[in-house]
Amino acid sequence: MNRISDTFEKLKQQNKKALIPFVTAGDPQPEYTVSLMHEMVSAGASIIELGVPFSDPMADGPVIQAADERALEHHVSLSDVIEMVKQFRHDDNDTPVVLMGYLNPIEIMGYKLFAELASDAGVDGVLIVDMPPEEATEFTALMTEYEINTIFLISPTTSAERIEKINKFASGYLYYVSLKGVTGANTLDIDSVTEKLQQIRAITDLPVGVGFGIKDGKTARAVSWVADAVVVGSALVNQVAEHQNDQQLMNTKVSDILLDMRNMMDAPA
Repeated sequence: MNRISDTFEKLKQQNKKALIPFVTAGDPQPEYTVSLMHEMVSAGASIIELGVPFSDPMADGPVIQAADERALEHHVSLSDVIEMVKQFRHDDNDTPVVLMGYLNPIEIMGYKLFAELASDAGVDGVLIVDMPPEEATEFTALMTEYEINTIFLISPTTSAERIEKINKFASGYLYYVSLKGVTGANTLDIDSVTEKLQQIRAITDLPVGVGFGIKDGKTARAVSWVADAVVVGSALVNQVAEHQNDQQLMNTKVSDILLDMRNMMDAPA
């Protein structure tokens, strides 16, 4: 079963685009994560990106850095995150789950053990921020063996030559980082996103999701006109931080953002 490709195909048949929320696993409490994942699906999430807490998240802005710190205060490990996915699968065997993070925790666990545990738990994809394609041969081959998609980032400054190199190793979808800088940045230029997506699509047949700078229904709708998927992270993690002492309110606030985005994305032109 390839939940990611199945999801994109079903959405294409419905003339819809994927909505991909990101939250950090274990933030603000480890026991909150699975419930929040289900809430996001109910609010219209197509695929969930689950952040693996890391002490030095170089591509993330202060909002997600703080989320990692809150999770690490509870000693949330890669093994714990995989277990959360396994718990999620007890009630949801359809929604794809992608683990997003950094290479160090996987190297410590070992590629083979990670592949075995992730596959057994129902992980569908992995996005490793600091793994360049030049270093990905062994890892992507193992992920393919265990039917786990390997997703790569493309930035505004990524050349056509490098996109071709990335495409040789990528599967599932590509994640286009729409802004230079870190997560949580403020300015989104749809014209420049459209131009870059044209370049990417000339090279790959994979769906392309766009993240960074998407904060509300309006920006989600604008991106959905040109991309195959809309990825939202900091706007949700902000709500987790603001309402970390009230799980029900936290879930509601995150759901409200996703419902607004889903409704705006699905509204007629």
